[in-house]
Amino acid sequence: MIDIKFLLKNPEKVKTALKNRGVDLDVDRLVSLEEERKKLLQEVENLRKEQNDISPKVKDNPELLSKAKELKASLKGKEDVLDKTEQEFKKNFSLLPNIPLDDVPVGNSEIDNKIIREWGKVPKFNFQIKDHAELGKEWDLIDIERAAKVSGARFTYLKNELALIEFALVQLAFDILLKEGFVPVIPPILIRDEMMKSMGYVDTEADFAERYYLEKDKLFLVGTAEQSIGPMHQGEILKDLPKRYVAFSTCLREESGSYGKDTKGIFRLHQFDKLEMFSFARPEDSEKEHLFLLSLEEKMMQALKLPYRVVHLCTGDMSRPSASTYDIETWFPSQNRYRETHSVSNCTDFQSRRLNIRFKDNEGKTEFVHMLNGTAFAMVRMLIAIIENYQRKDGRIDVPRALQKYLGFKIIPKK
Repeated sequence: MIDIKFLLKNPEKVKTALKNRGVDLDVDRLVSLEEERKKLLQEVENLRKEQNDISPKVKDNPELLSKAKELKASLKGKEDVLDKTEQEFKKNFSLLPNIPLDDVPVGNSEIDNKIIREWGKVPKFNFQIKDHAELGKEWDLIDIERAAKVSGARFTYLKNELALIEFALVQLAFDILLKEGFVPVIPPILIRDEMMKSMGYVDTEADFAERYYLEKDKLFLVGTAEQSIGPMHQGEILKDLPKRYVAFSTCLREESGSYGKDTKGIFRLHQFDKLEMFSFARPEDSEKEHLFLLSLEEKMMQALKLPYRVVHLCTGDMSRPSASTYDIETWFPSQNRYRETHSVSNCTDFQSRRLNIRFKDNEGKTEFVHMLNGTAFAMVRMLIAIIENYQRKDGRIDVPRALQKYLGFKIIPKK
């Protein structure tokens, strides 16, 4: 959530931010609700004080009994109104997204995203290329049919060399990130509903479209490791910032609103593995930390020699907790276009306020940390990019040189 003080002092800035993000919310109503809440709270406190003052005197002065009953009834009425006002305010306040940083492009959708730079040459093939689904079936790397028999649509078995390459990607990322002070973590994939809410991912009905929820246990299955890493320090005061983690996790997304999208192959699955970077930083350092995480994503991509471009997302295309997001889009030959494989976001103090994660500044004052997350590797999409970009006319798939030392083989032969 944003700072309530910021809302009250800068309602016009909040209105502009909501307009730029395409969010329809009555800011004036929110401000009046907060002002009414404070007024009612003061009235309740005054009535409680008056009641506390009169209660000990009723026994010795029966004439005060009527006054005490009136106070009790008045207090109950005010408390009810205060509770309703607080509930309405909390419900609407939780719908406020984060305030975009000043350099975020203003726009409505991905069409308005800003291309920052491109890296690598898009490959030119002098033969009829195959997409990852064809390659996976012919090379016995991907088995969608048997996965559908066992689990239904949007699942797969990754097999043979492709399964080994996934873990080579993990090792490559660890080799790069551990040198930068990242702590490796394998986190839980089930988290309590209040933790998912605190991360800002289930405030609206649309947010639930991607989530798997176990009603009986009140647990969410994570769609990305950041959702379980972020709450890890809930209620703590952190020292020695930045504090960096790299977490490997199986991720699950229902994607109930994505039927008909990317149905061929394994580009969009219900289950996939992901390696996620997460950082807790001082507010004055978070923009620099954001660019640092992006530079690490690019370093890993350049090690694989996969062509990509960096895109700064516009206001209308960011997730609700994010104040600024960059995507890396990798070239997919079979689609003849760039597709998102990485994302890195600065969520400022939007999540830490709900989670109450703080630090002490140089003057000893307690402040909320800034929280950032970034993809190291989303495994399935990286595997697709590798086998499509590295396919050869002679029927082999080369293995990126950066991964060969972890594998013991340089090519994937056709079986």
